[in-house]
Amino acid sequence: MSDLCEKFGLAPDGAAHIVLSEGTDPRVAEAAITATKLGMAQITLIGPRADVAANLGGASGIAIVDPADCPDLPRYAAAYAERRKSKGLTLEAATAELSQPNFLAAAMVAAGDADGTIGGAVYATPDIIRAALKVIGTAKGTKLLSSFFLMIFENRPDLPNDILLFSDSGLVIDPNAEELSEIAIASAGSMSTLTGTTPQIGMLSFSTKGSATHPNVDKVTEATALVKTKRPDLAIEGELQFDAAIVPSVAAAKAPGSDVAGHANVLIFPNLDAGNIGYKIAQRLGGARAIGPVLQGLAKPANDLSRGCTASDIVDMIAVTLAQAESLISGDKR
Repeated sequence: MSDLCEKFGLAPDGAAHIVLSEGTDPRVAEAAITATKLGMAQITLIGPRADVAANLGGASGIAIVDPADCPDLPRYAAAYAERRKSKGLTLEAATAELSQPNFLAAAMVAAGDADGTIGGAVYATPDIIRAALKVIGTAKGTKLLSSFFLMIFENRPDLPNDILLFSDSGLVIDPNAEELSEIAIASAGSMSTLTGTTPQIGMLSFSTKGSATHPNVDKVTEATALVKTKRPDLAIEGELQFDAAIVPSVAAAKAPGSDVAGHANVLIFPNLDAGNIGYKIAQRLGGARAIGPVLQGLAKPANDLSRGCTASDIVDMIAVTLAQAESLISGDKR
């Protein structure tokens, strides 16, 4: 079992089915072999059969689906065309679109033939998101698709938790206050679902509790107020500078009396500039293990990878996708 499965409290029995849409990439094949050996899930790789098989090098227990001869493609295409008939999608166009590996993987998940899909080692993020949104769709009640990174720190007792959640660090470029509040709520749910940890939300800014005035600060304070109105059950504080969010001594000076400041484990960045730069600094200079970008807000799990990912990164994302799928199957919101 992977160490990330242990951190998530998962005990996978290999019954879940995860589809990797980029079976021709050696890193993806290596991750599939590792996940299969660990008994994490049933893995399917998508791509030209001969090319994928060559990457696997004789490894057993991994299924291959070739878009050129997939027997289920007509069924998937019919369902996809029906779902998007209001958009004018014809059966012929649906078939052509689902012949692309990223779309075919999403169709397998949408049909219930797989529990989750992962891509992005080769495909660009927009290609993965487009397939997920068009074929799988958003979860009921979801207003905004967003993303997060799980930042895992080892031997850091000074931090509020060994797993911190950074959002949005990969998708929403410049959220307004309403969108920022939705990102915070979704991220709190992801933290709880994946780790079983009670979310403590820190709404980040260059200001702490009125230390600076600017429209960018106003956006964060407004978003914080919206979260408190929408979800009064959530522990949230804002606006906070990063150090005030995670360092108790700084929080005591800058945000005295706050139950969240100094202990935040869900860190909401005001825009993608800050979020993307922040996670990469934590990863490259702070030594954190970065898992993501993980998508939140889809009806069923579909996740993105960095094109610079390693096979180990992909195994980690398989664990995340398994945790998301288990939550949907069990209805466990922890």
